[in-house]
Amino acid sequence: MKVLMISDVYFPRVNGVSTSIQTFRRELAGLGHQVDLIAPEYPGVPSSENGVTRVSSRYVPFDPEDRMMRSAGVRALMPRLRDENYDLVHIQTPFVAHYRGIEIADALAVPRVESYHTFFEEYLFHYVPLLPRAILRGLSRRFSRTQCNRMNALIVPSSAMRDKLAEYGISVPMHVIPTGIPVSQFAGGDRGAFRRKHGIPEDRPVLLFVGRVAYEKNIDFLVRALRLALTQNPHLLLIIAGEGPALESLKKLTEKSGLRDNVLFVGYLDRQGALQDCYRAADAFVFASRTETQGLVLLEAMALGVPVISTAVMGTRDVVGPRRGALVPQDDEADFAAHIVTLMNNPGLRARLSGEARVYVREWHADTLARRLAAAWQEVIATRDTLSGAAALSAGAA
Repeated sequence: MKVLMISDVYFPRVNGVSTSIQTFRRELAGLGHQVDLIAPEYPGVPSSENGVTRVSSRYVPFDPEDRMMRSAGVRALMPRLRDENYDLVHIQTPFVAHYRGIEIADALAVPRVESYHTFFEEYLFHYVPLLPRAILRGLSRRFSRTQCNRMNALIVPSSAMRDKLAEYGISVPMHVIPTGIPVSQFAGGDRGAFRRKHGIPEDRPVLLFVGRVAYEKNIDFLVRALRLALTQNPHLLLIIAGEGPALESLKKLTEKSGLRDNVLFVGYLDRQGALQDCYRAADAFVFASRTETQGLVLLEAMALGVPVISTAVMGTRDVVGPRRGALVPQDDEADFAAHIVTLMNNPGLRARLSGEARVYVREWHADTLARRLAAAWQEVIATRDTLSGAAALSAGAA
């Protein structure tokens, strides 16, 4: 198959969408499919990635990490796209990419699918605080319903997200296909090197969060749970690896809570080097997002043998629900803290969960899930061809 993807975000912007696109493109190429990508340019960052076309972009107010593609730049690609004989357009994000992706699919007379990556219902109020939460929830549901029902099918990363979208009144076929993890790429990491670099004693218990430091990630919950856990284990250290709009707020919270010596911010880390060292340096990975549609970082931690402590809300439910390699506390800071203390005080439990995690994560291998995505694409194409053929026969009969 030859597929065109279009997205409002891609590397060097680090987030789950970028990771998902990169992972699927790499695995699908290995299966013999060509997947080209249209994505925004980022100032000062040259792009030479094969099959990626960068479109001129502009600054997004209040969100300096992101860029907005210029519609004219996407439309200028149309003559070239007409000659490429694509079988399908796969839209990855709901902004400029959504509308121009529909336009491209219509112009090429091919079906269109879209991945639903972001749980907007629980996301928007963090960034639009002037409107009541109930109004924002209603707007996000209507926005999603309108956009999604214009697709031939949706790709959703978890069963919880599929069920929520069905509640919205979305009626197009939905395929639950999470992003897989290239397990073989998570086999390195140097625990000692990371700890020495940051002056962390080998015997100090370390908790880790990796991800965008954004309000919807609920990292302040982890900080408050840490404060409760410190009453029983005063040497705990929480490492926060990532950057984002909530960083300064979190730093102020740690200072106000008297946790300066118990929280370490290390920023973004290279995925093929320092990040794996960071994972290895941790005794447990902690996560409490209420908006996650999947939770790739949970799988990354598991692949490196790091036990997980995570709530099971929305997309994380599919990952940690089986309780293999993970402890699953209630969505409550005191219960979360109790699970931290239990795991940190029990080396045998940590060893058991570490072994479970390494075995369990193989079920999420990127190759397997890429095959499922390719099969979903084929189904969409076949269904459209069948419907088109039936319509043509009906017209001929008339």
